Amino acid sequence: MFAVLKTGGKQYKVQPGDVLRVERLAADAGEKVQFNEVLMLGGESLVIGAPLVAGAAVQAEVVDQVKGDKVISFVKRRRKHGSQRTRGHRQKLTLVRVTDILASGAEATGVKVAIGTGSVRSAVSAPARSDDLKRLSGVGPALEKKLHTSGVTSFAQIAAWTPEDVATFNEKLNFKGRIEREGWIDQARDLAKG
Repeated sequence: MFAVLKTGGKQYKVQPGDVLRVERLAADAGEKVQFNEVLMLGGESLVIGAPLVAGAAVQAEVVDQVKGDKVISFVKRRRKHGSQRTRGHRQKLTLVRVTDILASGAEATGVKVAIGTGSVRSAVSAPARSDDLKRLSGVGPALEKKLHTSGVTSFAQIAAWTPEDVATFNEKLNFKGRIEREGWIDQARDLAKG
């Protein structure tokens, strides 16, 4: 069985036992992580998501935090400017070993869920229904779709956000403090009650 998962803006085809170098995740060596953004499952029958396969997940164990090879960029401005610049960069990466591919029942407790580049959160059982997130101030159809692809489908999830989650979503969705300004957590708490 194989799966195609998405993390850090890249897609990876994986099988149990594979070792991947993915964009840095905030998890220590030995911790378990779960990738819920599965685009395709293969095996006896092929399942293609639209855009994601519902309920599917890939579980992995963090092996190590590493740096990638050095990339050097050289910029030279010709003629009258006479300037040149050399810069190097080593991307921070996480080595993970794929342990299991779950076709359904992806809500495992005690496992951290990778929600994007540089972040991981503890798995909380997601609600079976999806709330109308457009009832929050400042959320339209496009923003609701981005929240759904990030795994946020209910007011209860937003009401339970920690300051780390708020910072993660501010950065991931280019909000720049919008969550605090609009008071999403308080609104979500009120909407979740009734």
